[in-house]
Amino acid sequence: MSLTLHAHPLSSFCWKALIGLYEMGPAFENAMVNLGDPAAREAFLKLSPMGKMPALQDDARGETVLESSVILEYLDLHYPGAVRLVPADADAALQARYWDRFFDHYVHHPMQRIIADRLRPPEAKDGFGVDEAYSQLAKACDHLETVLADGRTWISGDFGLADCAALPALFYADKVQAFEGRWLLCLSYLERLKARPSVQRVLTEAEPFFKYFPAQ
Repeated sequence: MSLTLHAHPLSSFCWKALIGLYEMGPAFENAMVNLGDPAAREAFLKLSPMGKMPALQDDARGETVLESSVILEYLDLHYPGAVRLVPADADAALQARYWDRFFDHYVHHPMQRIIADRLRPPEAKDGFGVDEAYSQLAKACDHLETVLADGRTWISGDFGLADCAALPALFYADKVQAFEGRWLLCLSYLERLKARPSVQRVLTEAEPFFKYFPAQ
């Protein structure tokens, strides 16, 4: 098999790449990375020097592709499938890339800061940083709520790159700062995303690992 995605079922950025792969339909191996195993960690660092998942290994082309957004664009370019993730139209592509960055930077990253703080020992907690992250997350959700008020189904035209980014960001953001009662359009958008077969498959694969998620 030419394509191997090195990932972990609980990793939100891995979800982003997996949703795109399942939407497009190429055959690939989903290889789980165990960074807790020294040998596995050493092997993975040879693929991804910064130790970040996911990493897409393409043996047919002799390429290793890093960063979830780049992976999805790489698939569009070299393994086009049932769904095109980045529009062919240049202006539409810019919008897709903007929303991809929006979800990664303004929803995903503050959400991760909050979760990371929950994993720290009491003496290492960063109350100021967490408050800042909550504020940024709320600001992003307020903006998204305004944009979704125009009745769009997906965030940027047809389902694509930005929606792959939206699902993991919004799924976990809803866990740390519940949408219900405040961001109803964000919640509806999240439910539409969760109804897609590709997303259901990702969530099913992740379910055995949810017990490791720090709820509080």
